[in-house]
Amino acid sequence: MTRMTANAPDGTPCWLDLGVPDIDRAKTFYGGLFGWEFRDEGAETMHYNTCLLDGVPVAAMVPDTEAGAREFWWQVYFATGDCDGTAKRATDAGGAVLVGPFDVMEQGRMAVVRDSVGAQFGLWQGNVHIGSQIVNEPGTLVWSELFTTEGEAARRFYRAVFEHDAQEVPDLPSFHVLARPDGRMIGGIQQDASVERSTWLTYFEVEDADAALRRVREGGGTVLEEAQDTPYGRLAKVADPFGVPFLVMRSAQPDEA
Repeated sequence: MTRMTANAPDGTPCWLDLGVPDIDRAKTFYGGLFGWEFRDEGAETMHYNTCLLDGVPVAAMVPDTEAGAREFWWQVYFATGDCDGTAKRATDAGGAVLVGPFDVMEQGRMAVVRDSVGAQFGLWQGNVHIGSQIVNEPGTLVWSELFTTEGEAARRFYRAVFEHDAQEVPDLPSFHVLARPDGRMIGGIQQDASVERSTWLTYFEVEDADAALRRVREGGGTVLEEAQDTPYGRLAKVADPFGVPFLVMRSAQPDEA
C-alpha cells in the first residue's frame, strides 16, 4: 500500500470528507463499497466520523444538519504548509474564502475556499492529522479532477495559488493535467461545456470496476456512466444514495501496458 507518514507537499490532494443527512446509511453504503470501518470522533467534533482502511484514516464523513439541504459532495482538501497564506493567495487570484482559516483542535489548521470558477475545496495544514494515510490503493483517493466550463481561468487560478503547472495532453485539447513544481501529477482540469457548476470530482481506486458497480447498485447508489476502458484504467461514474457523484477506477497496471 502507498502509506503517507508525513504531510504531503503543498498543492497535493491530501484529504476528503463528506457531509450527508443520514450518516448510518452512508456508513453502510461506503463500508460495503470500499471495506471501510468508521470511528466517531465525538460530539465535540459534531460526530465527525473518520473512515478507516487497514486501521488508518483515509477519509471522513459528518452528519449534515443544514435544514433543507438537497445537494452534497465529497470535498477535497489540498495540503499547505501555510493555510493563511494560501487562503490569501486564493482571494488575490479571484477566489473567496468561505470558512476559516481556523484551528481544528491540535489536528491542524483548515479553510474552505471557492476558486475563481466557482468550485469549492478545502485547505489543510496538517499537525497531528496529516490527512489520508493510504492513497492510490483500493478504497482510497487516487485522482482528483476539476470539471468546469472555464478551463483557462481555472488553470490560471491554480497556478497562482499552488504553482501548479497545467500540461496539455496530446489528442485531448479539453483536458490538462495539473503537476506540482516537482513535476508530480496530482490532478486534472477537464473543460466540459455540459457542466452546470464547476466542481472537483474524486476518483477512488478499486480492485475491479465492474464489481464496484454491482456493489454501488446493491447499496442503493446509482451508476451514472457505465465502466469503460481508458489508457489510464477502467473507470465508471457513480452516485451514492444521496446523489453525491464520484468515480471508481481500476488504474492501468504495469503488467497490462
